[in-house]
Amino acid sequence: MTNIGVLLVVVVFLALCFDYINGFHDTANAIATSVSTRALSPKHAVVLAAAFNLLGALVSTGVAQTIAKDIVSPKLTTQEVIIAALLSAITWNLLTWYLGIPSSSSHAIVGGVAGAAAAKAGFAVLHWDGLGKILAALIFSPIVGMILGFIIMKILNMAFGKLSPSRVNHGFKKMQVLSAGLLAFNHGSNDAQKSMGIITMTLIATGIQAQTVLAPPLWVKLACALAMSLGTAAGGWKIIHTMGGKIFKLEPINGFAADLSSSIVIWTATVFPSLHLPVSTTHVVSGSIMGVGSAKRVSAVRWGVAQQMLIAWIVTIPTTSLIAALYYLIVSRIM
Repeated sequence: MTNIGVLLVVVVFLALCFDYINGFHDTANAIATSVSTRALSPKHAVVLAAAFNLLGALVSTGVAQTIAKDIVSPKLTTQEVIIAALLSAITWNLLTWYLGIPSSSSHAIVGGVAGAAAAKAGFAVLHWDGLGKILAALIFSPIVGMILGFIIMKILNMAFGKLSPSRVNHGFKKMQVLSAGLLAFNHGSNDAQKSMGIITMTLIATGIQAQTVLAPPLWVKLACALAMSLGTAAGGWKIIHTMGGKIFKLEPINGFAADLSSSIVIWTATVFPSLHLPVSTTHVVSGSIMGVGSAKRVSAVRWGVAQQMLIAWIVTIPTTSLIAALYYLIVSRIM
């Protein structure tokens, strides 16, 4: 039997690896529009995103508490379960990153935790109410992003439609610096909390942290924030290429509208008192870009690419659940 302290170290290490990978996998979404419109150089965009991710990750802990308690009870979550869940999410993120597919780290970790816990003790241990709430947020947030992106783009078209395109694009290139920073901040405030919640679950399960205290300790917040920031600095150019150009040919005003609508959706899910829900930055940004493109004309959106992304989104949770269950069977035998 492996020492509990050693397992805890393994969990923390894997959680920070997941955050690092999340940084270059998902943060590409925050800067894809500004890079594709040349509002920011890739180097400056990555530095901007890394800095604002770090700040965002330190702001709130509500999503971390949701992850820690709403998928499965922390006291039933052993280190073996968490290790299997993290290995599953990391495997899926690396695979989709290699293929350049904008997949969801949020889906991956939720599917991983659910699959590993079910492999250990059956489906009865899952908190179906909490899991349903999380899944609903993951499903509906990109739809809201699409609608909001459409509305914001229509408003901008009405406000600036009579000006010359060159003048509008020059002004919105500057605005995109602000919108990219805002989106990166919101990404950090939501996504880094998933790893915080995972580590908190383990601290509670091992008795290091009281079951009544669901907020992550300061060292957990700092470590997760730094890991995601470092991952962001590594970049994610394959996904930037897909998000920034393959869905819809973006101009600065479009990029600003997509960033703003995505930020509103993510911030609402993160800090609204009755929510504190994890959402997928990938899904929300993709939905927003589709909405912005549709505001110009429906045919402007490359729906074939959107369909490929939709398939990847649909298969993420069942696939990572299955992978996590297999990892659990291996890890439980070894440890």
